[in-house]
Amino acid sequence: MSEPRAGRDNPFTAVPPADGLVLDVPEYRSRFDRDHATRTEPMWKLERAQSFYEPDVASWRAMMDGDWATSLALAERMAGPLEDYFRSRVPVWRVRVVEFPISAYLQWELHVLAVRARAGSPCRVVPAERVAALDPLPELVIFSSSLMYEVLYDRHGGGRGGRRITDPGVVEPCLRAVRELYAVGEDLLSFHEREIVPLPPPVVTDEMRAAVPAYAHRTEEFRI
Repeated sequence: MSEPRAGRDNPFTAVPPADGLVLDVPEYRSRFDRDHATRTEPMWKLERAQSFYEPDVASWRAMMDGDWATSLALAERMAGPLEDYFRSRVPVWRVRVVEFPISAYLQWELHVLAVRARAGSPCRVVPAERVAALDPLPELVIFSSSLMYEVLYDRHGGGRGGRRITDPGVVEPCLRAVRELYAVGEDLLSFHEREIVPLPPPVVTDEMRAAVPAYAHRTEEFRI
C-alpha cells in the first residue's frame, strides 16, 4: 500500500487552517465521550509528539518520581478497566510515531500502549523517518470520514482540549492517510518486546519534573 507523500499529496497540511469548534478540556472530554459512545466502527488515532505530560495518570506520576517499578505496576492495573471499557466501546486503532533514542515519556507510554493493545485497542509503530516528509503532523483522533478531533496541548505537553472538525474534504483524506500508515507499521507488541522491555528505567531530570503543571493530581485515569 502506498504511503502519503509531502506537498499537495500531504492531507495533514489542511488541518491547521480547517474550520473547527475549539473545545476546552471539559468540553472536549464530554463531546468526545458522547461521540465515542455512539460509534459502531473502529476509531483511528495518530500520535506524533515524543513527550507529553499526563499528571492525572498515577503511573506517569510514579515514573516522574523515579519509581519505575511502581509505574509499571500501576500501568498493569489499567488492564482491567481498559478491558471493561472496550467491551462497551469500539476500539481505537492507533498509529504511534517513534523516534530514537526513546524519550522517557515514550518509554513509559509504550508500556501503557502494550497494556492497551492486550486489552483490545490495537497499535502499530511507525519510525519517524517514514513520516519526515509529512511533518509537522497533527495529533488526531478520527471517528469517521466526516468527524475528527485535533487534540491540543499546552506548553508542557499537557492536554488543553481539542478542535472538532467535520469537513469531509479535510477529514476523509486524513483518515485514508492514517490507515495507510497503520498498514505499513509494526505491531506494537512485537516492537515493545524487542525495543522497550530491555531498556533500563528512563532518566527523569529535575528540569522535566519542574515542568509538571501545578494542577496535577494523583489518580488512575486512562486516556483514549
